[in-house]
Amino acid sequence: MRILHTESSLGWGGQENRILNEMIGLRALGHDMAVVSQPGARIIDRAHEAGFPTYAVRMRTAVDIAAVLRLRAMMKEFRADIVNCHSGRDTQLAGMAARSLGRQRPRIVRTRHLALPITSRFTYAILPDHVVTVSRFVAAYLASAGVPADMITTVATGVDFSRYQASPDGSSLRTELGLAADVPLIGTVAILRRKKGHLDLLAAIPAVLQRHPNAHFVFAGDGPIEQLVRAGIASAGLADRVHMLGLRRDVVNVLQALDLFVLPTHQEALGTAFIEAAAMGVAAIGTRVDGVPEVLADGESGLLVPPHDSPALAAAINTLLDDPARRKAMGTAASQRIRRIYSREAMAEGMLALYARLLERR
Repeated sequence: MRILHTESSLGWGGQENRILNEMIGLRALGHDMAVVSQPGARIIDRAHEAGFPTYAVRMRTAVDIAAVLRLRAMMKEFRADIVNCHSGRDTQLAGMAARSLGRQRPRIVRTRHLALPITSRFTYAILPDHVVTVSRFVAAYLASAGVPADMITTVATGVDFSRYQASPDGSSLRTELGLAADVPLIGTVAILRRKKGHLDLLAAIPAVLQRHPNAHFVFAGDGPIEQLVRAGIASAGLADRVHMLGLRRDVVNVLQALDLFVLPTHQEALGTAFIEAAAMGVAAIGTRVDGVPEVLADGESGLLVPPHDSPALAAAINTLLDDPARRKAMGTAASQRIRRIYSREAMAEGMLALYARLLERR
């Protein structure tokens, strides 16, 4: 098969990470993959580094006729069998481009990565041939929003577990930060966006420091609220306890250094960050929202707290910092559970089976 992924987002997060992992997984199964995004998009750089053909098209609006024509030409040049769209703007533009190619057009798949309400039923129920969701929660929501259930398939996000191996030399992060091995280190790896809950975690930190005065925190990632987070750290007098790491390519190195992973997200379709933390055997604290309970088993691989509840978050962090044996057991259980369910190979096989069904119908 020849599969073209489209993505109008310029940033890098769980959504873009899934696209690249899916491409790598399907290439390993013998299929040809390419990606088209906007000029300057991070996914173009990452896909190019991984050896994939890439295309850049400016997608100014959802009705950019010039973009539709360029996407149409790229689909013909690449000879795409499948066009897999990932965001609203590229779905509309690439969907129109694909449908303009006639009876032998590529099949159109829309992947829904988010747990937010949809704004256009057209780009889910009418324009694509099929919709993929990253969790059962999102699938149920789309069905309730009017997308026919037989148009929806859940293929959970998978990760490349071969990457998630602890270095025998240990993580270099503590040395980088000047922290001793016995200093409790709590961290999160996520785009700096309001709904990820970084500000809730900031509000919880003073209560954690009252009980564990030598604890440190790290935030890995960048995003639209970076300056707001930095201002919150400064105003709370936490500059010497909360370390802003920026966007890191060495996520495994960061996770290996942590005693506890925390992401108090407000909305989460699935939670790839929890999968990655679990893969490294790190116990996690998350929120009881959307698809998070599908990946974080409360009381087994970590703890779940209500969203927007900094006191409950602080109590959960203190509970696990107080009990290293329980924390370690949770990390081990998390790793075993996640590796059974959320592998990149399982994701690739699931997507391949769906693509095959769509092409058979054609």
